[in-house]
Amino acid sequence: MKKLQPAGWTQPKGYSNGVSVRGQLVFVAGQVGWDAQCRFQTDEFVGQVEQALKNVVAVLAEAGARPEHIVRMTWYLLDKNVYLAAQKQVGRVFREIIGTYGAAMTAVQVAGFVEEGAKVEIEVTAVIPDA
Repeated sequence: MKKLQPAGWTQPKGYSNGVSVRGQLVFVAGQVGWDAQCRFQTDEFVGQVEQALKNVVAVLAEAGARPEHIVRMTWYLLDKNVYLAAQKQVGRVFREIIGTYGAAMTAVQVAGFVEEGAKVEIEVTAVIPDA
């Protein structure tokens, strides 16, 4: 993965402005913070982020992909202020589950989710590099 960082731009924290890759594409549908039986074990934001990221990793594994193959993430937030207040905890959980590299990322606040009780939904594009 090659990070795309235009000259003179401030380096973003925790993500890249863009990336360039070659390989097999893997698309992971939006994952919310519920378990494999579609039950929320917590209504706490960071706990749901942790579970959603674990769900992403589980789906990636089905394709033979790993977290380091993620090139793009989109986070849908029920409340951006909750996200901003929890950034340190979210960063810790992210590093534990996904790692410390810089995928291209977007975060947006939404009016709500189809899954009642969800506080976050994360969708991912990954690329398994060519051999």
